[in-house]
Amino acid sequence: MDTASPRLNRELTTFLLLTFGLSSIFYVLIASAKTLGAGGGLYVPMLMWCPGISALITRLIFQRDLRGEGWTWGPTRYELAGYALPIAYAACAYGAVWIFDFGDVDLSRFHTSAFRFLVLGLAISIAFALGEELGWRGFLVPKLAERFSFTQTAVISGIIWSSWHVPLIIFADYNGGTPTWYSIACFAVMVVGISFPLAWLRLRSGSVWPAAILHASHNLFIQGFFDRVTVDTGNTKYLLSEFGAVLALAAAITGVIFWRLDREPRVLASASASAAGAAL
Repeated sequence: MDTASPRLNRELTTFLLLTFGLSSIFYVLIASAKTLGAGGGLYVPMLMWCPGISALITRLIFQRDLRGEGWTWGPTRYELAGYALPIAYAACAYGAVWIFDFGDVDLSRFHTSAFRFLVLGLAISIAFALGEELGWRGFLVPKLAERFSFTQTAVISGIIWSSWHVPLIIFADYNGGTPTWYSIACFAVMVVGISFPLAWLRLRSGSVWPAAILHASHNLFIQGFFDRVTVDTGNTKYLLSEFGAVLALAAAITGVIFWRLDREPRVLASASASAAGAAL
């Protein structure tokens, strides 16, 4: 009798229940204030760590250790790819809107020093993003990959990840200032799109760090630079930010590239480690 599937079901169910259960505490706190700035801005990083904490608790329950999260650094080329990729797809999206005059760019709106932005900003962004990535890519992706194909793993993890953000879009100010349905649709396309390189990097490298760095780089450069220097000329908000159609399209194209690059990443180091840990 194959006991792997029932056990995997229990692990995934436990992780998702813990993640959304813990997150609901911060959903309520943020929604009651209708802003991500609630709690002096501290509720957001606490919320971002809910998936990671849930993943670690789930591993302790079923494995009695924390192996399988992808703690090792792995080949540095994957971390460098994670850092560069968001800059590339964001530059294409924002550059196209600026060039075709659907929005303006004003670099004088960016006042942060290069050191503070690139070093301190990235460090803080990684500290926050790691909380999510220990859950989504550290735990969820390799677990899904034990049962599903790479394509299915990327899509399923992307749908769960985007759904986790929906309460903030509906009940707080984490949106593009466009109709709610439009912000959710564009955000979901973007998230599912970048779930392909995130899953690919996680499975190919056997490390969670490339995914954490990609996530951090995405947040840092899109929210901290590209959004800041972009001037809305009327309909720009429908095209850019994490809730705009052009960035969603750029992310979707990125996803297709990684889907075609290698549909079945061969290094499933974390999944193997998890299975080994469970057998002990």
